[in-house]
Amino acid sequence: MEKRWIYGNKPKEAAVKQLASAINISQKLATVLVQRGVATFEQAKAFFRPNLEELHNPFLMKDMDKAVTRLLLAMKRQEKILIYGDYDVDGTTSVALVYGFLRKYYPRLNFYIPDRYKEGYGVSNLGIDYAYKNKFTLIISLDCGIKAHTQIKKAQDSGIDFIVCDHHNPGTLPEAYAVLDPKRKDCAYPYKELSGCGVGFKLMQAFCQKQSIDEKELFRHLDLLAVSIASDIVPMTGENRILTYWGLKVLNKNPRPGFKALIDVSGFKKSLDIEAIVFGIGPRINAAGRIAHAKAAVELLLAEDLQEAILFAKQINENNISRKDHDTSITQEALAMIENEATFPEAKSTVLFKENWHKGVIGIVASRCIEKYYRPTVILTESNNLATGSARSVAGFDLYEAISKCSDLLEQFGGHTFAAGLSLKKENINAFRKRFDAIAADALSEEQLTPFIEIDCVLELKDISQKFYAILAQMAPFGPRNLQPVFVSENVFDTGKGKLLKGKHLKLCLKQEGSKEIEAIGFDMPSYYERIASGERFRLCYTLSENTWNGISHLQIFIKDIKFNDN
Repeated sequence: MEKRWIYGNKPKEAAVKQLASAINISQKLATVLVQRGVATFEQAKAFFRPNLEELHNPFLMKDMDKAVTRLLLAMKRQEKILIYGDYDVDGTTSVALVYGFLRKYYPRLNFYIPDRYKEGYGVSNLGIDYAYKNKFTLIISLDCGIKAHTQIKKAQDSGIDFIVCDHHNPGTLPEAYAVLDPKRKDCAYPYKELSGCGVGFKLMQAFCQKQSIDEKELFRHLDLLAVSIASDIVPMTGENRILTYWGLKVLNKNPRPGFKALIDVSGFKKSLDIEAIVFGIGPRINAAGRIAHAKAAVELLLAEDLQEAILFAKQINENNISRKDHDTSITQEALAMIENEATFPEAKSTVLFKENWHKGVIGIVASRCIEKYYRPTVILTESNNLATGSARSVAGFDLYEAISKCSDLLEQFGGHTFAAGLSLKKENINAFRKRFDAIAADALSEEQLTPFIEIDCVLELKDISQKFYAILAQMAPFGPRNLQPVFVSENVFDTGKGKLLKGKHLKLCLKQEGSKEIEAIGFDMPSYYERIASGERFRLCYTLSENTWNGISHLQIFIKDIKFNDN
């Protein structure tokens, strides 16, 4: 699918020159920074050197004082406390952080992860029944609960108080004892984009402050936060950037046994970055709940013995292999259904349903469908006599808002702008499909239904150097709103050393007039090879990376897209 190239706004030349001079970098690098809101020496210092002391006071969050007071009261009364989390990466890391930290100070607690297939997303009636039967009187929900009005009312009627720690859009608040969610309209907390694990962390930070516990004890758990933030695709700004920056240091220097075991079975040889988490660590943790029960992921993350952790990690890795098989076969089915759909050429969205699709991978399948056909996508399967599914969006389309407009057709829904979950009666699928597509058609232009690449600036190949790359690398950790810088170079040509690997991957040796040669790699781009090999010049869209082979490192261009001069 051809992509649009969208160039970032060119900042004022005076601002670029001033920053370049202030921190002694090139004007191209200064341009990238100013585009990201880093325009002064102080802003650059905060950006390049994230400081844990800059974290906000947790008591600025609405209901935090109530939540900590209730937690301390439960501990004083020797009540049983249940830590309840969702089954995805954010939920399981949240439980591992809060339960793993609290158990050092209080023994009468346990954790609960719902079964994806028997209970579905979020706080379930079965979970409340478990808490009542086992005499828990306080539940702390993590990465879920903000929509659990009925279940929380049931808990309260059974003498169980609820502290909700969530980061999803709230709507009407549940009648819990305390609701911690920076997105609630009456919450003045300065940073709104925390992950679910991040909200749980703020509760533990407040607990530390009330109990005069050194927060350094809590900071040992920042590896969990880094994995949560990276995997949940929340903005890499503000507190998320600070927490991830330091969490990656913990993850790489002193990983907990569970992460050490996962790193070993994943075969990672170098330091983990956001990409390694998103494509390596996160999917394996998720696979525990997609194929079996996510409780295994929490047990892995809580393991204190490496040998025990290795056993959990091997099983989770097997689950991930099984997940990939389901993912591949269902994606092929889904794409065939899209292509055979009579309304396919006119449709602005995709809504697919099949009874026997594996519930654990339908979110991944939705993302795969968007890679092929760039439009909002909902993939549904049957679960507990309902059509249950996952939705994914495209830029410029608020998925949560669109699904909200279909709420009368739904049994349950929740999520974010770009990802959501929902369930509905099977007889409502066609009505939902028509209304959802009408909402998409009204909101999205043809241009918005074409995938795009955001470009920071045009760069000459001669400007690329080890110093340039070293500063670029310090802009990490990368993620939404701080993506890895993307450049375009024009009138580029191959030196004649280029070749096609395995019949589909470009491996080129590139130059511009007056530049040195630089190696480039482009995966799954065989259609470009013939014209490039002929010596034709082209425009190149790319990121920069460092490739190490046999102990020798060199800079490498990672090709994102190519356009020839006649296009």
